[in-house]
Amino acid sequence: MSEPSESHYDTILRATADGRVVPLLGAGVNLCGRPKDVAWQHGRYLPSGAELAAYLAALFDYPEGELLDLLRVSQYVEVTLGSGPLYDKLHELFDADYPPSLLHELLASLPRRLGLAGRRRYQLIMTTNYDDALERAFRAAGEAFDLVWYVAEAENRGKFLHLPPDGEPRLIARPNEYDELSLEERTVILKIHGAIDRLQPERDSFVITEDHYIDYLTKTDIGQLIPAELLVKLTHSHFLFLGYSMQDWNLRVILRRIWGQQALDWKSWAIQKDPNEIERQLWKAREVDVLDVPLEEYITGLDGVFRDSPAVGAGT
Repeated sequence: MSEPSESHYDTILRATADGRVVPLLGAGVNLCGRPKDVAWQHGRYLPSGAELAAYLAALFDYPEGELLDLLRVSQYVEVTLGSGPLYDKLHELFDADYPPSLLHELLASLPRRLGLAGRRRYQLIMTTNYDDALERAFRAAGEAFDLVWYVAEAENRGKFLHLPPDGEPRLIARPNEYDELSLEERTVILKIHGAIDRLQPERDSFVITEDHYIDYLTKTDIGQLIPAELLVKLTHSHFLFLGYSMQDWNLRVILRRIWGQQALDWKSWAIQKDPNEIERQLWKAREVDVLDVPLEEYITGLDGVFRDSPAVGAGT
């Protein structure tokens, strides 16, 4: 475990320019830029997982004394009232223009920066977040992207949908044959725990209850659900875990679904301030290097390196 060095930033820089880094964004990303001791605010600051759990618990009279865990609270709401009320409140919460974070803006700037440097590369960006702050950062930067998200409910449950920049959502029914995605043409944002659809709420998808996670873990290997081009990228890239704790149940489910129990084949990094011993050992088992630094500080450093390097280009 260490702090990020100049050589680490250089490694990320070169790998990004080669299209060989997949950022994996967790809920902690949305805390970047929020002042300390400031709670989440609708339309201004997105909630953390703990804040979302507390919010739903208060709304739906979750029994006092029970574990205040997002999965369990959401399960309680679904069991007692159904998924409709849960989805309605989640849509209401995420249907707002939360400002993109520094990380969102950095990722959205990369296609132009790389293009100015003559290294046009597009990224595969994975996220477990439901909000659309990342997508709005790309739109603000004038960058087209493909959106791919997991369906947690209804008839297409367990599959992925694809929304191209100028079309309607398409079901990825046969991933091995699906050829409508190309990282040679534009960025792909892969939302593996679902997403909000602010224009058509009936297409909202949230992997958020205990049953959703059980379903997610026990279904067919995710490699058989993702288009082949994306799967190749996932298995031949470095990973940069941003906004995660290895003690998060959802992260371990993701790792199990994609890679099974083996270590990652490409050197990968997790940005986590003050991980405890259990977390250090869990990361180590996956051969992921932990960089002990606040996420916002890391992103600021990375942005500065990208901005100053001729291998990427300023782009702003």
